[in-house]
Amino acid sequence: MYGKNSKNNMKIKRYNSIGKEEIAAAKKVLKSGILSDFVGSKSKKFLGGHFVQKFENKIQKYFKVKYAVTTNSWTSGLITALGALKIKPGDEVICTPWTMSACAISILHWNAIPVFVDIDKKTFNFNLENLKKKITKKTKVILAVDIFGQSENINEIRKIIKNKKIHILSDSAQAIGSKYKNKFSGTFADIGGYSLNSHKHINTGEGGIIVTNQKDLAERCRLIRNHAESVTKSNSKKELINLIGYNFRLGEIESAIGIEQLKKLNKIIKFRKKLAFTIINKIKNLPGLQTPVLKKNFTHSFYVIPFVLDLSKLKHNRKNIIQILSKAGVVGLNEGYQNLHRLPIFKKKIAYGPNGFPWNNFNKKITYKKGDCKVAEELQDKSFFYLSLCSYDFKIEHMKKFANIINKKWKNIQKKN
Repeated sequence: MYGKNSKNNMKIKRYNSIGKEEIAAAKKVLKSGILSDFVGSKSKKFLGGHFVQKFENKIQKYFKVKYAVTTNSWTSGLITALGALKIKPGDEVICTPWTMSACAISILHWNAIPVFVDIDKKTFNFNLENLKKKITKKTKVILAVDIFGQSENINEIRKIIKNKKIHILSDSAQAIGSKYKNKFSGTFADIGGYSLNSHKHINTGEGGIIVTNQKDLAERCRLIRNHAESVTKSNSKKELINLIGYNFRLGEIESAIGIEQLKKLNKIIKFRKKLAFTIINKIKNLPGLQTPVLKKNFTHSFYVIPFVLDLSKLKHNRKNIIQILSKAGVVGLNEGYQNLHRLPIFKKKIAYGPNGFPWNNFNKKITYKKGDCKVAEELQDKSFFYLSLCSYDFKIEHMKKFANIINKKWKNIQKKN
């Protein structure tokens, strides 16, 4: 995949974090002939092969957590983590509408009910006042998404749920390597994790990482990941809620690649920040353009660079602005993001069969309609766009060139006083 600069026909290659080290690691596994070494029963190989366990140990040390459990995708990781938290049919799980569909679908997987909370226009994280209003006696988990590379404020969420039996699951799929007060995103919650999908900061093609400091959660994750019902004895004294098991196991090749990728993460994050701030610092004062708002004590790993338009100060709508900038040579601009509550599965409440399960069985009052998340809807429909740092092999020279183009074109985009 190439990004084509239409003005000077410059081509920008697809982002690729894989190098000779990963190729050598993959070859080593291939030569061994052991591409997976899991066994779905109670044995020494229940936890996987040499490279899976080595990768998980490296993750524990890097993120300074007690337990790491790899999965074959972060979607699998979300399903696993929610099962480990013992949510039951009819329980409510709070989620943002401003994220990838896997977050909400993983909730439905356990026949629980997604409850969407609107977002803050500056950070794209939860609107905390709205969050407070959406908590009920049925709320069991808050799924906090560290969107675009910036962490949710888990400490503030903990204050809101103080003395309530509510867990926090941190989805840091896009925020691997970002920090709050020098502690990694994803490690503040009861359970958290990261994506190793092909366009993330580091990748194994597909893959996910679950992190936690709670032994019981780690054990349940390992069971769900690897055919739990084959391992758990019928006379077990442990609670068996949500221990339906799957094959969510990461392979040896992916794990060997992951070990090498993890070594590069610091360097990748550092360069991603340099790219982002090169363009941000040159365009941050343009009228009608909101550049990323960085929260105090938080770092940003910039999966993408998010922007918001104040259309009252501009002569053109978002579509025209994107066209003007793209035609002039800015590569990687995209309109809008996501409004999960407006997807047909939620609007029509048709997850399982035609009869509205699980909503009609547990909570008919919950609806998903236009106006439920006004900020997210306005951003999606009119004012939000982003630069896909995750998709292209950008260099500093590209960011400088893009900034110069935006500054030049903005003179004709903004309204004159």
